[in-house]
Amino acid sequence: MNSARLEQQMAFIIEMEKLKTVYRQNGVLGRSRRENSAEHSWHVALMALLLQEHALDQNLDIVKVIKMLMVHDIVEIDAGDTWAYDSAGYQDKAAKEDAAAQRIFGLLPPDQCEALISVWREFEAGETSEARFAASLDSMNPVVNFYVTDGVEGDTGLLKTSQVYAKKRFIGETAPALWHYTQDVIKKSGEKGLYLEDTEA
Repeated sequence: MNSARLEQQMAFIIEMEKLKTVYRQNGVLGRSRRENSAEHSWHVALMALLLQEHALDQNLDIVKVIKMLMVHDIVEIDAGDTWAYDSAGYQDKAAKEDAAAQRIFGLLPPDQCEALISVWREFEAGETSEARFAASLDSMNPVVNFYVTDGVEGDTGLLKTSQVYAKKRFIGETAPALWHYTQDVIKKSGEKGLYLEDTEA
């Protein structure tokens, strides 16, 4: 048995406990707390498993998509979560997350480190069918979450529906059916008062 390899793998797995303490903008049912990044990662990976039939590219590697979604937010252990509408937060996001990726994935044996950091970088680049579909699900999920949980106290009415439409429109490029569903959820969220009602710009 390669005990050194196992120790490295377990060090990484134990490090993942910290992802459960990284809280996102969205909440959970009952509005008792914010959702954490580990919960979000599981939820979007499940979406990939169930919704792959709606992707325009039916030849994409769904296992890779699921891998991307399982690891895409691991860097938030060090870098924290950046709200999608926080333009100031995006200024140094890439640098912080790259440093986080080097440290956290570096806990693994070299071959596994290289494999996972490659998947993470592919997701971040957003150039492959797999990365684009993964990003679409990652973007769709918080819209649905916000609608079904009614947001967290103080978070409603911060955005106009037009802002949300503009930010999420790219979903239609990889999965038109999912974009149609997302549009409907955004509209209903506006009607509930979760967003400031506006036009679809």
